[in-house]
Amino acid sequence: MSETFNDIKQAILTCHSCADTLPYPPKPIIQIHPDAKLLIAGQAPGKKTHDIGRPFDDLSGDRLRDWLGITKAEFYDEQRVAIVPMGFCFPGSSVHKSGPSVGKKSGDLPPRPECAIKWRATVLSQLVNIELTIVLGAYAQAYHLGQSSNVTEQVKQWQYWLEQGKLVLPHPSPRNNRWLKQNPWFEAEVLPELKHRVKVLLSRPVS
Repeated sequence: MSETFNDIKQAILTCHSCADTLPYPPKPIIQIHPDAKLLIAGQAPGKKTHDIGRPFDDLSGDRLRDWLGITKAEFYDEQRVAIVPMGFCFPGSSVHKSGPSVGKKSGDLPPRPECAIKWRATVLSQLVNIELTIVLGAYAQAYHLGQSSNVTEQVKQWQYWLEQGKLVLPHPSPRNNRWLKQNPWFEAEVLPELKHRVKVLLSRPVS
């Protein structure tokens, strides 16, 4: 592992560029290693991830790992899987009305743009062994695909994107249960191919 990589990782983990704009002290959460072959490109850590300090250690993560066909140990093996969200720190939440006379609910704010501007190209240049990038969310789509459109339409193009070494997935959150029921082709067609690709990819020995 090069000294350059270690320097970059340490600089990210101690980054305070957005300290004045975040609701909590900066706590960058990433998982990176030059040997990683699979990249999870998401949005930004939620409050639970901020508190725990580990990404996808929740029901969404359980579903994502099931989609990938890998264990928790494999998922958190940085030499196999890199996890690099568009924003490294929890950006905070906004409160908005959920409906007439229903009250209010909160939703996470968008990823802070400073992370991608300052770090993303540098980090990705160090992940030279990535062969498949899983793209979650509109901001990750815009960066990794050069476009951001309806998630369903992007997922339907899964064969095209797999040829490019990328795959758009709906967010694995339980909130998307309705989407999964409305789009049974996703589980029937996309997931078997995804699991096969990931199994082949991660079965290769670490160089």
